[in-house]
Amino acid sequence: MRIYEGSPRQDFEEVFRAIGAVLDERGYREILLAEVPDGFLVQGLLASGVSATNWSESLGHVTKETLTFSDEEIARYMDEALARRGKARPGAGKAATSYYEQALRVIGRYLDEQRPRDVFFLEQEGSFVVRMLSNEQTGSRHRLAEFTRDDIIEMIGQAPAQRGKPGVRNALLGS
Repeated sequence: MRIYEGSPRQDFEEVFRAIGAVLDERGYREILLAEVPDGFLVQGLLASGVSATNWSESLGHVTKETLTFSDEEIARYMDEALARRGKARPGAGKAATSYYEQALRVIGRYLDEQRPRDVFFLEQEGSFVVRMLSNEQTGSRHRLAEFTRDDIIEMIGQAPAQRGKPGVRNALLGS
């Protein structure tokens, strides 16, 4: 997906918010997201198979699943998210049920400020490491940003006050 080559509404903040909502609905955890030429690839852990019988109890098992989000699917998810906005839905607004929608939105806002050409990130226990490919005067180079779980929670809390304001903060490693 070429975020900045498309329509003005296609920015990382809105794209990642829509992807995050899908991940929340499906119960994903510990995600990895990579930008590919026609969308995004997401891998995550998914718990399944929780059951109890007379013979045994099973806490379930965790599997790794991969989703691909094409540009067309992302556009549809963004439209659905826009239509839902402001309407109550079960579990909406609770951190446990909308963590990825909120976390990916604030990471997306940060990326919009950086305007990278390509992104990749992984999450572990609520912390994210983001790799972005940026054009600079000396050519293209990868840069890293790290967000702890506390950083993400703080950014989510600050989001309402940041709406319409440029620049949140610079979290680049080594800067």
